[in-house]
Amino acid sequence: MTACDTLFENALLPDGRRAGFAVTGGRIETVLEDGAPRPETAATVDFGGRLAAPGFVEGHVHLDTSFIGDAWVPHKPNTAGFDVRERVRFQNENLAEAAPLAERARAQMELCLAQGSTRMRSHLIIDLARGLSHAEALLEMRAAWADRIDLQLCAFPQSGILAEPGVADLMDEAMALGCDVVGGLDPAGFDGDLEGHLDVVFGLAERHGAPVDIHLHDAGHLGVFEIERIAQRTRALGMQGLVAISHAYGLGDVPEPLQRRAAEALAKAGVAIMTNAPGARPLPPVALLREAGVTVFGGCDNIRDSWWPWGDGDMLGRANMIGYRSGFAVDAQLAACFDMVTEGGAAALGLSDYGFRPGAPADFVTLDARHTAEAVAARPRDRQVWKHGRKVAENGAVIV
Repeated sequence: MTACDTLFENALLPDGRRAGFAVTGGRIETVLEDGAPRPETAATVDFGGRLAAPGFVEGHVHLDTSFIGDAWVPHKPNTAGFDVRERVRFQNENLAEAAPLAERARAQMELCLAQGSTRMRSHLIIDLARGLSHAEALLEMRAAWADRIDLQLCAFPQSGILAEPGVADLMDEAMALGCDVVGGLDPAGFDGDLEGHLDVVFGLAERHGAPVDIHLHDAGHLGVFEIERIAQRTRALGMQGLVAISHAYGLGDVPEPLQRRAAEALAKAGVAIMTNAPGARPLPPVALLREAGVTVFGGCDNIRDSWWPWGDGDMLGRANMIGYRSGFAVDAQLAACFDMVTEGGAAALGLSDYGFRPGAPADFVTLDARHTAEAVAARPRDRQVWKHGRKVAENGAVIV
């Protein structure tokens, strides 16, 4: 057996097995079953029987809007119920007085990494007021943090596409600069033109060979209608596995027969659903969707910004929140929540090199838990985070 750089021993895997990892060049060379011969190594790390998971996947976050690392900004409530346009206006007012984007984004990256996230998809604002400035800043951030976090960037039209003529061209430029994902926002409810909005989003995706991730806050039957149209587009364009719908509130407030019909359409189209289990909003029926074969994944979404003052960057805590709000109690349901922030998140983001397999990056988060169900319920804080075989955080603090 060939030698390796580092041998990670005595790990409890999510499937209950005991194993070790031979790591060379920052990647897993071999997963070693308990009792199997071990290679020669320059260094050994003993996980002490702790639960080891691949680094958490933060599937939906907004690095450019958080006030982490900045002054506390009191929340401005909507004047008459939840309204996306009003929240965007509040956000624009607050960001005009905020600390530089780079400072706030760096603080949020540290917060997420310290708790175990080593893969991340961040949406960033593309609008006429900011142009490409947010994209340029986060592209620089991605390069600076490449040894600690793998970051996907989604060009997100926060003020609409058709509502702001010229934004489509800016999104095209952002994708050419290096953004990875084409975003969208409430095609019917915000832009007022479902098909026109989707024409732009899927047209840009086709031009750049990129996946799609659409924010969909629209409620009830309108939201479900949009979901089914997105699924139809996805199938027609052969983009199965490349499209995600974030929030999908409408799925949470229609009768079960409509939920099942939409779930079947999503499964056939390979469209994933992201939920952050928002406090006062309906969340998608997680169990029903998963039973239908839909990939469901999690994200912290807005962390202490203009949308709400909550959020701590902890994806294990987000799994806990999803399970609590879904009424989950049995171990298999809690394990499903763990999957939503690990393997499920990786599937939604198209991360083919994720997990405990030869050739994958040696990304680990270790937890004081006996299985994934306990990890979700207990949210153990004592964690170690490893990226490419190097320890990058421990006990809630990033190692510089």
